[in-house]
Amino acid sequence: MILDLERFVREGEPRWQELEAILGRMEKHPYATVAVAELERLHALYQRTSADLLRVRGLHTEARMRQYLESLVSRGYTAIHGVTERKKASWHGWFLRDFPRAVRRQTGALALAMALFWGGAAVGAGLLVRLFAERETLFPFAGLAVRPSERVKQETADRGRQVAEQTGRFSAHLIQNNTRVAIFTFALGMTYGVGPTVLLFSNGVYLGAVAMDYVKDGQTVFLLGWLLPHGVIELPAIILAGQAAFLLTGALLPRGRRAPVGERLRAVFPDTLAIMGGVAVMLGWAGIVEAFFSQYHEPVVPYAVKIAFGLGELGGLGAFFRWAGRNGE
Repeated sequence: MILDLERFVREGEPRWQELEAILGRMEKHPYATVAVAELERLHALYQRTSADLLRVRGLHTEARMRQYLESLVSRGYTAIHGVTERKKASWHGWFLRDFPRAVRRQTGALALAMALFWGGAAVGAGLLVRLFAERETLFPFAGLAVRPSERVKQETADRGRQVAEQTGRFSAHLIQNNTRVAIFTFALGMTYGVGPTVLLFSNGVYLGAVAMDYVKDGQTVFLLGWLLPHGVIELPAIILAGQAAFLLTGALLPRGRRAPVGERLRAVFPDTLAIMGGVAVMLGWAGIVEAFFSQYHEPVVPYAVKIAFGLGELGGLGAFFRWAGRNGE
């Protein structure tokens, strides 16, 4: 029985808040190492809070306090007994919840990856405009070896029959290649950021130079119809792989933190795993679209249809990362 409710709350509230803070840290970093002293403190606070809950259960006028303490005790039991509160382990639940949440949580790494890639694209486009006559020497890319207008003629000449003969094998090749690039980008995070920086920037330069070459040759519509259907998924996926790589880099750099490197890596592991899993799904879709849709040009598929499809994908992707998994976040 509680004779003095105000005193009970005044004495118990610091314990409840401390327990809530410990549980919050453990839930945010489920793979981080927990010190023995903190575990002992957690157990002691859990026992005291459980006793407090028993005392308030008979107070029908304090339903809110009872619910609060019940929540703390339930979370404490879960933490102590090593049962992680996870939602359904279905792939769609993970993809619609954990993946977009991880992307939104790590905005700093995402901003850095985007700045490197699109900054490289701007540099590539600018250099091609300024040094157009020397483009083949300055940019020794296969995409600049042939004039865009000539390539367009090659691509559209009986393209439907040619692509139909090889789409399945081509799709498998694209998915495999794009996934390899994403994994390689992520693994380069172990180079303390040097590898993903070079890779993202250089790929951006290549994209910007080739795109500007098509624009200057009057092939903008073809370029959009060719790249948008798969590019609006493929390019963000590569940038997200860079985001995961910079998370890895951030865990390796001490930056004045006392936690050992193993603990820092375990702390970012859930987000990097979620991001890279989502990247694999995105690249799988991009490979299918590129093989079965992007490679078909006019007159087989009108450019307007392809451009509209790509813009629809882009809008859907933006909405997905903005709103998916918001419930309970």
